[in-house]
Amino acid sequence: MLNAQTVSAQGLARSALTIVDTLNAQPMYHSPDIHAVYARVRQLAHLATDAADHLIDAVDILDHTRAGLPVELGDDFLAVLTEQEARREAGRRFTLVASLTALGSSDALATAELFVAERRRRGFVPEHQPPALSPSQSTTLRAVARGDVAITSDKPYLRREDIRVSISTIRALESRGLVMREDCPDWFRDERVHLTAAGRRDLSASFARPRRTGLTTTRPAAPLPTAAASRTR
Repeated sequence: MLNAQTVSAQGLARSALTIVDTLNAQPMYHSPDIHAVYARVRQLAHLATDAADHLIDAVDILDHTRAGLPVELGDDFLAVLTEQEARREAGRRFTLVASLTALGSSDALATAELFVAERRRRGFVPEHQPPALSPSQSTTLRAVARGDVAITSDKPYLRREDIRVSISTIRALESRGLVMREDCPDWFRDERVHLTAAGRRDLSASFARPRRTGLTTTRPAAPLPTAAASRTR
């Protein structure tokens, strides 16, 4: 499991750096918001790299202990650990990883929305026009993008308590090819829900989208009564 998470963290760091290269290739005015986007993406790359390094350390600690080899515990101090001690040391690294990446997904979502909103403000409207989404579908897509949605026994489980997601909404988004499930043993849940490429495209195209003004259905106000003309004598 640690090896798989290490690969995932390294992939996230590479993806963040690729985003920086993609931004550099686009001619655009570097407003304060765009500078903030760059800073956030670079920060994500550094955090993901640090997380991967801690996971590699955890794997090395466990492997060396199984082989009876000494483990470096800092300040060039080497010690042969028991299995329990090794698990405790590896757990410390895993806790650091959780701390480093705790806000990564939500900050990535906020950064993407900031970028799209700024580009819209400068007149660059995304070519793709997403299909209409109900409020519950839009809320669910955002929750999935933040990595908050898992499924156990065909029932949604969320890490946040301020939103609600129904299994029927997830199935509706699945039928439209916007989300998908994958096994999730590390969350102690059956499955975790992810955005598909189409889901990422539709969600990003909906950012900062101007709302259509609906036609008024109220009747116009009745004209005020005019003053009666005074009688002439």
